[in-house]
Amino acid sequence: MAGRLQGRVALVIGAGSVGPGWGNGKATAVLFAREGANVFAVDVNLDAANETCAIIRHEGHEATAYQADVSKSDQVKAMVDVCLACYGHIDVLQNNVGIVSVGGPVALDEKEWDRVHDVNLKSFFLACKHVLPHMESRGKGAIVNISSIAAIRWTGVPYLSYYTTKAAINQFTVAVAMEYAAKGIRCNAVLPGLMNTPMVHASLPGAYAKGDVDKMVAIRNAQCPTGKMGDAWDVANASLFLASDEARYITGHSLVVDGGITLKFA
Repeated sequence: MAGRLQGRVALVIGAGSVGPGWGNGKATAVLFAREGANVFAVDVNLDAANETCAIIRHEGHEATAYQADVSKSDQVKAMVDVCLACYGHIDVLQNNVGIVSVGGPVALDEKEWDRVHDVNLKSFFLACKHVLPHMESRGKGAIVNISSIAAIRWTGVPYLSYYTTKAAINQFTVAVAMEYAAKGIRCNAVLPGLMNTPMVHASLPGAYAKGDVDKMVAIRNAQCPTGKMGDAWDVANASLFLASDEARYITGHSLVVDGGITLKFA
């Protein structure tokens, strides 16, 4: 099927990529545009958001890049205001931002704990705070939150703040879904498993293979029942499904996209 988001406006937060290749938000923004959405692509790195929008426009679709630190309420409010000024409404919100900081309760610095919570969790709260009133006024909307299997499983990496924030996102999703179900607004989460994305390459080699990226990829591939990690398009396709009318009777759901790896630890 084509045009699954035709005529809709999608606000994609974290629409850039931290390095070469396809991150989850970048792939999702492009896929949403390919399915007919006007995309408002937000990233803390404006160059990264512009790169995503350039791809979208090159393919003949509409997109606007915007820079914001979505852990700051005033910047989130301004972001939503500009999106509404550009496109008039917001049909889809994808909360995609997330950072990783390795460390357990003793090793992790308190300031780093706060930073991860602000970026990974507070940003979702602020986006919903400022977007939901507009969705409610129109009686419809779809929110897709990017969580992780780290919300429900130990993945072998000691990143306590990441586990904690991702678990919180799952229940945040449930709470929003239940409060707004009767108002025509759905809220779901995608839980990616081991993915081969630029963020993983930037954040995790030291935790797996003393900085050896190729060895890290080999280790993570070997952990997966499929023999290889997923990629950003797997997350994007799941996000598209949850944002579309095909998922019109699905809300409060955590959709695991992991090639079966969590079944090994069930």
